Amino acid sequence: MYNTNVTNARAKLYELIDMAIDDSEVINISTKNGNAIIISEADYNSLLETLYLSSDPTYKQSLIDGKNTPLSECIDEKDVSW
Repeated sequence: MYNTNVTNARAKLYELIDMAIDDSEVINISTKNGNAIIISEADYNSLLETLYLSSDPTYKQSLIDGKNTPLSECIDEKDVSW
């Protein structure tokens, strides 16, 4: 996470945006009223998808079960019909 204050962020806005987009860097901008975060749109969409998938208990358990399945019990990728 890259931390900066609002004055520096204002001066380096384009650079900070490029950092967020190109490097998936999270930018924390501090002000006297609190902090704000800049993240890329791709990272934001990923967070929303993760929250959505995690909010469905059945799907969440399916993901956990899949993660805990030994590779020896998995189907080979070439045998999967997409």
